Amino acid sequence: MAKEGAQRAEETEQMIEKEGGREAAEGGAGGSLRAGDAKEMRAVVLSAFGGLNKLRVSKKAMPEPQEGELKIRVKACGLNFIDLMVRQGNIDNPPKTPLVPGFECSGIVEALGDSVKGFEIGDRVMAFVNYNAWAEVVCTPAEFVYKIPDDMSFSEAAAFPMNFVTAYMMLFEVANLREGMSVLVHSAGGGVGQAVAQLCSTIPNVTVFGTASSFKHEAIKNSVTHLFDRNADYVQEVKRISADGVDIVLDCLCGENTGKGLSLLKPLGTYILYGSSNMVTGETKSFFSFAKSWWQVEKVNPIKLYEENKVIAGFSLLNLLFKQNRGGLIKGVMDKLLNLYNSKKIKPVVDSLWALEEVKEAMQRIHDRGNIGKLILDVEKAPTPLMANDSTETSEAGEEEEDHEGDNENKERMPFIQ
Repeated sequence: MAKEGAQRAEETEQMIEKEGGREAAEGGAGGSLRAGDAKEMRAVVLSAFGGLNKLRVSKKAMPEPQEGELKIRVKACGLNFIDLMVRQGNIDNPPKTPLVPGFECSGIVEALGDSVKGFEIGDRVMAFVNYNAWAEVVCTPAEFVYKIPDDMSFSEAAAFPMNFVTAYMMLFEVANLREGMSVLVHSAGGGVGQAVAQLCSTIPNVTVFGTASSFKHEAIKNSVTHLFDRNADYVQEVKRISADGVDIVLDCLCGENTGKGLSLLKPLGTYILYGSSNMVTGETKSFFSFAKSWWQVEKVNPIKLYEENKVIAGFSLLNLLFKQNRGGLIKGVMDKLLNLYNSKKIKPVVDSLWALEEVKEAMQRIHDRGNIGKLILDVEKAPTPLMANDSTETSEAGEEEEDHEGDNENKERMPFIQ
């Protein structure tokens, strides 16, 4: 009798667990996830578009790989300027909130979806993710995943894909960089800027002109040929050194810098826009800042381009990957970049490591142009108590207090492109 009672109790427990798992998968009776219903993970969640107080670390259901996907136990995540724009809702067709931000990460393969080949459980990998990267576990198609070299750390791997693929594509696929050319790159101290400088050094006799905040000059002076203060009249400085201008301009600022960049191009030169950080001035989206920057953009006259033999182009890596289905092209570029890494010719520059709970402070550092190289979210890093409390609590109203436009300008927070 006691044995039968024990069996019934065990069967009842199994039914409860099974039913609980079904409720979790379907959202539960109230649409919430109860502890024990399913595996959970920590993730940075953007509750709504706006300021830093829209970010917090929460528990979410752990994803499982679909066909063709890998499940990755995340070790590190990359922060990019595009993440700041996503937070503000300052992008075309933003997804619905709440969402988990982040587009690149590194970690260990934990499970394989059906039809996945070339990977094994336990592989050290880095990956592009179409959102959801800032979490303990992510799932992403195998075509966006790449194995990490043995001597590359997880933090370096999280700093590698976005910066180096963007730099490589612009220099070699769009602008056709060759020996003896010259390049102007803005935000030379950032992740993309440093990647551009390193890749240019792999080609003989390439001259690199860079702009950066003055406090970064000592740290990055050896990575570029000529370095200018970002607030100086760099057009005249460049022309003083090279009267004809430059062959390639890489612009992550937009606004008035578009016209300046075009004016510096030599005949057959290429101007590439890959960001618009001048449109981000405060903590939240500002229509005034957007309109001001757009008004400053010099209107491009096709006839003038034709007469002056100049090329104007744009580049968005995320659109190329996730909207235009060029994963195969990016795979070939990653292979070339990893060969350069293994040959000790390039190496990602990591500025600092932050816990998930410190994401607000990390994002502010990007906004304030405080970093040299890439900021990394270290999933296993313990936060400082003050930062942890700040990143998991909201105001009494559950919303942030919006800054007035004048207040944003008085804070003098400088936007930063990754």
